[in-house]
Amino acid sequence: MSVQVEKLEHNMAKLTITVPAETFNKAITQAYKKMKNQISIPGFRKGKVPQAMVEKMYGAGMFYEDAANIVIPEEYDKALAEVKDIKITSQPAIDVTQMEKGKDFIFTAEVATKPEVTLGQYKGIEVPENKVEVTDEEIEAELKKVQEQNAREITVDRPAENGDTVVIDFEGSVDGEVFEGGTAENHPLVLGSGSFIPGFEDQLVGATADSDVEVNVTFPEDYQAKDLAGKAAVFKVKVHEIKKKELPEINDEFAQDVSEFDTLDEYKEDVKKGIAEQKEKAVRQEKQEKIIRQIVENAEMDIPDPMVITQTRQMMDQFAQQMQSNGLSMAQYYQFTGLTPDGLLEQMKPQAQKNIENRLVLEAIAAAEGITASEEEVEKEFANIAERYGLTVDKVKEIFADEETENIKSDIAAQKALDMITEAAVEVPVTEVEATVEDAE
Repeated sequence: MSVQVEKLEHNMAKLTITVPAETFNKAITQAYKKMKNQISIPGFRKGKVPQAMVEKMYGAGMFYEDAANIVIPEEYDKALAEVKDIKITSQPAIDVTQMEKGKDFIFTAEVATKPEVTLGQYKGIEVPENKVEVTDEEIEAELKKVQEQNAREITVDRPAENGDTVVIDFEGSVDGEVFEGGTAENHPLVLGSGSFIPGFEDQLVGATADSDVEVNVTFPEDYQAKDLAGKAAVFKVKVHEIKKKELPEINDEFAQDVSEFDTLDEYKEDVKKGIAEQKEKAVRQEKQEKIIRQIVENAEMDIPDPMVITQTRQMMDQFAQQMQSNGLSMAQYYQFTGLTPDGLLEQMKPQAQKNIENRLVLEAIAAAEGITASEEEVEKEFANIAERYGLTVDKVKEIFADEETENIKSDIAAQKALDMITEAAVEVPVTEVEATVEDAE
């Protein structure tokens, strides 16, 4: 196998990969062996037709496509191992240029390569100062949230009110026919939560335990189940139980129950500290985002579109995994949102572009400043990964290939570069920032 590299415009490259005829002939034979049990020719038992006979009857090209599918992945990986002077950042666009038995198999792979970055100013970036303050209202809101979390439900003997939880059986029908997903038993429903079809919960206000209620509603026109959208439905509802939420009183005893503190005042101070830490983290993230976007604007780089597409597809894969962990398939997600895979890809592309730009300038800054990951920092990251997945550090190192270890080092260096430019930024009053923007315009 030999590979030639031709650099194209906009950080694209074309690899021309030549595979020896002998290798392609072996792949043809391999393809024949996979297919022979499906080939039937009079005079031969299935699976016993000689390769030469098949090629004579159906043409030598019968196995070419399957042979190409065998050869291309293997030889492309070999070619990547030989290409040292470029870093490929996209999936290849493959084009076969010569495919014939007895001749070298030749194909090209057009790929995106990592762009060079010309940095502009990256130190002393001006950002608006943003002081963190915690208000009494925010502390009270957090206390009420904890109060809600520690509420208990008690059964009441009175008509249901908004805010109550009713335990119900229900059976829904449209035009007298029970529809799929329209029945449940002992279902807890918080009245006023808006979790059911509009109008459903309202008709249960005033219901009493052990009563039967007929609920009449109309499904919204944009309802996710298209066969029910816009249709009138009748629900037969059996109310079993009515519960109300009983909130604990916010006092010293409450503080002792929900925290390690003895008094409410001590607990409030801890809540205030927690809110402040969250705000400071959010402010720092916002500050870093503004700094890095300014640095991106000051820099020059030419990002090839296939690189963005590859990044976007990786984001889509991560999103699908997240959906799956939440019990939702992508097919369901597309049904609920009305999106298509192509639509989601287009929706995610701007963020993918931004992610690439941010990463490229951070890597360029790390290189310019000589920022690298120390052995201790890499070991610490291995330890974090081991703890996360319940493995030993040695096992993580065994699993990780050299490329993955290099990615860890790159991640650490990029984070250190981000910390450096954050500390080097200059906070100025908001009015000054606005004035600077107006002058620039």
